[in-house]
Amino acid sequence: MSQSDPIADMLTVLRNGKRGKKERVDIPASKLKMEIIKIFKNEGYVKNFKLIDDDRKSYIRVYLKYTSKGECVIHDLQRASKPGLRMYRRKHELPRIFNGYGTSIVSTSKGVLTDKKAREQNVGGEILCYIW
Repeated sequence: MSQSDPIADMLTVLRNGKRGKKERVDIPASKLKMEIIKIFKNEGYVKNFKLIDDDRKSYIRVYLKYTSKGECVIHDLQRASKPGLRMYRRKHELPRIFNGYGTSIVSTSKGVLTDKKAREQNVGGEILCYIW
């Protein structure tokens, strides 16, 4: 079965894991998803991740991060650019999520970056998703 929007599927798996208070979730692996998960870890939204390579398929195991009160660090995830409607923005048009509290993930010519790093490197690109 082919997926029409694998990034939206990844965000849905993370969202469902958060709502179910899961310790970890498994996501089918791809290079783009791996880069997005690396950014989530660097920004402090997930505890850790690892690539698991089976004989037939590979997937990313993501360990969700919770506060001492048991609340997930991820409040919400939202897909921005969709296969039917791509969202491209210049460097000065990149959105600030909750005035810098959240993060936009941007696919640029210099790789997948956060909105802050894209502004620092003076590049725009396709806005993939928002996390806060």
